[in-house]
Amino acid sequence: MNKESFYITTTIPYVNADPHIGFALELVQSDAMVRYKALMGADVFFSTGTDEHGQKIWEASQKEGKSVQDYVDHYASRFLSLKESLNLSNNNFIRTTSEGHLKAVQTFWDLCDKKGDIYKKKYKGLYCVGCEKFITEKDLVDGKCVLHPTKVPEIVEEENYFFKLSNYKQQLLEYLSREKSIIPEWRREEALEFVKNAMEDFSISRSSERFSWGVPVPGDDTQVMYVWFDAFINYISTLGWPDDSEQFEKFWLKSKKVQTAGKDMVKFQSVMWQGMLMSAGLPNTDTIVYHGFITGEGGIKMSKSIGNVVNPEEIVKEYGTDALRYFLLREISSFEDSPFTIERFKEAYNANLANGLGNLASRVLTLSEKYLEKCPEIPEADFEEYFKIFETFDIKKATDYVWEKIGKLDKKIQTTEPFKVVKVDLEKGKALISEIVLELYTIARMLNPIMPETNVLLKKLIKENKKPEKPLFMRKE
Repeated sequence: MNKESFYITTTIPYVNADPHIGFALELVQSDAMVRYKALMGADVFFSTGTDEHGQKIWEASQKEGKSVQDYVDHYASRFLSLKESLNLSNNNFIRTTSEGHLKAVQTFWDLCDKKGDIYKKKYKGLYCVGCEKFITEKDLVDGKCVLHPTKVPEIVEEENYFFKLSNYKQQLLEYLSREKSIIPEWRREEALEFVKNAMEDFSISRSSERFSWGVPVPGDDTQVMYVWFDAFINYISTLGWPDDSEQFEKFWLKSKKVQTAGKDMVKFQSVMWQGMLMSAGLPNTDTIVYHGFITGEGGIKMSKSIGNVVNPEEIVKEYGTDALRYFLLREISSFEDSPFTIERFKEAYNANLANGLGNLASRVLTLSEKYLEKCPEIPEADFEEYFKIFETFDIKKATDYVWEKIGKLDKKIQTTEPFKVVKVDLEKGKALISEIVLELYTIARMLNPIMPETNVLLKKLIKENKKPEKPLFMRKE
């Protein structure tokens, strides 16, 4: 019997600053889904990477006095290091400056061009360097882009190539009418509203006189491709398209295809990118899952341009990888905006890891080591209810489910008092201790997609019938 195949990608961030915790959320959510699918026996492919072209990349490199290639190489390595610090299981890390990606982008352009969906026209409008796109007056607050309030939009007039997104209005409406095309549901309604009332053709090139850091337009050296057109194609170039037909067929043509993105990406990922795929004659993404923003003090979105970001690697250094994964997957909503402060993180860490899971594991394993000769025989477990939650992509709800089990086991110990029973009736006490050991093992198993290091360590301690030499999570004062 053929294995189910499952493909998931994150968006690819610009390499104009160090990684921040908002992108770590997307990475860890995607990784949890991949690990769940692997547990279910699926053949998985997980891709992330970096977006390395565009005007603001070039400008940032000039500001730092570096060649643009050296600049993107430096920051790409910073994002690549997240694989280790966040314990990610991605199969590939795609860079949009790679030769394979450049070939894929030009091949994709040619397909759209042959379809008659690319045309040239003059355009004048407000241009936000932060968004790398033209915007309108309604996008402004106090004369500035709402997403980049520190940047003043420029008036730009030039002749560019445009993509005929309007050719695909009906097909996009049909695509978006599928319930699972977007999760959560209200983002799907948002996309439908955009296609019905606000969608228009979009610019897909820029003058090479204004800046040259981009993919050359085939047959026209006066233009380079718009960074968004270029970046979208990473979702298939990472699979080796157009050269590696076997991998592309397996994970794009015959696989469940999922993308994850922030809530501000709806019109880009679910409309523009899907229209481009229709033009190229390629299958659309099955599901795009949109998460909310992580906000800082005062509920303001964390943003590199605002400068209120938190570096995830600093959190990992002090608290450990699984502590950060726990917080992102349980204390942050899967779909809505959620606040992050160090104080909130520390409070959750102490309450739910140090005093919660860590203390529970220590109590159970101390009793087990003292009164049981060996680990009880571990039976098969039924995780159907737990796994069903993952199918909704609500990782927070799935993590809450595990912590409900932790709370119930803690209450069971308080109610049954095995540490007292074992002193008056050894056999009855040992049977009770065996029960709680097996319940702890079930919890450890469920931690696999969420906290993989803790999953491995806790199962090892239970099987070896040993209490931890030091707390799993050291309390922070």
